[in-house]
Amino acid sequence: MRPDQHASLTPERWSAFSLDQQILMIGNEMHRASKLFAAEDRERLLGSYERVLRLTELTTLTHSKPTLRRELMLWRGVIAGLYASPAPSPTTHRQALSVLLQFTPTAYAQTPYLGL
Repeated sequence: MRPDQHASLTPERWSAFSLDQQILMIGNEMHRASKLFAAEDRERLLGSYERVLRLTELTTLTHSKPTLRRELMLWRGVIAGLYASPAPSPTTHRQALSVLLQFTPTAYAQTPYLGL
């Protein structure tokens, strides 16, 4: 998967997905990144974080509810911190994924399958 895969994804196209679907797609990218903490996977991990940041940005652009936007931007700040860290914490990553999935009941229903 290319790091720029979502670069051409427009807000219009992204808004065609429900909030549940959007959160699950962001969660899917976070789950993929969960397996990339080895030193040799650093570039792939950063690419995953770039995609997560882009999808989160699209989600905030396509929803008008202020509380949702605020919480997503706070969550995005955690991911930006992981991205900028020279040694991202797998524990913080896992906690961030768990929090993300709590944004919607449908997404939260996936947590047992991920061992969260």
